[in-house]
Amino acid sequence: MEINVPESSLHSTRVLLQSIPEGLRRQASAVHLAQDSCLFRVGDHVRAAFLVLSGEVRLARIGFQGVEVTLQRSRGGFIAEASLDSKVYHCDAVATAASDLLAFPAEAFKRSLTEDSAFSRRWQSILANEVRKLRAQCERLCLRTAEERIVHYIEAEGVAGVIELQIAKKAWATELGLTHEALYRALRRLQAAGTLAVSGRRLELLAARSEQPQTD
Repeated sequence: MEINVPESSLHSTRVLLQSIPEGLRRQASAVHLAQDSCLFRVGDHVRAAFLVLSGEVRLARIGFQGVEVTLQRSRGGFIAEASLDSKVYHCDAVATAASDLLAFPAEAFKRSLTEDSAFSRRWQSILANEVRKLRAQCERLCLRTAEERIVHYIEAEGVAGVIELQIAKKAWATELGLTHEALYRALRRLQAAGTLAVSGRRLELLAARSEQPQTD
């Protein structure tokens, strides 16, 4: 198929698309998701590799405490890469905004990885980056308090203790494994303790940190 890349696509997504072998690109099919619609559900069979061209798709699962946890969020790039070697999906994929994707047949995708060494190296780099993100998230979700998770996120994902959130705080709460009410309470406590400065979506860890209060 002829691939029409939306104007809103990130430059990195366009570069990534060019790294996909031409023969595989010809087998891609276009997928459009309305906001809040589902790409796949837990237990669905894995039949394709999905590349997000525009919009946003997230992977989510309900944790043991009944709180929804966001496992991955893609605004440009592949989603659920690790599932390519599984028979079924182990989480839900939901569009948080109207999204355009490309679906590559799973078997053709895996065959290209075997036959094209340059594409295989690029894929290994993508997976390594995703492993780094997931390792940090696993560490974060093992932390006991909401405050600890917030600080860990800023230190791991920000630069020099500062981060500009690209998502709403309510959506961020699901990445931290928190309810949005627990997140807002923790942010207020961190500010009151002199640990954190918040200005809209900009969060900054302050150099002189006070003892973090115990909570949730």
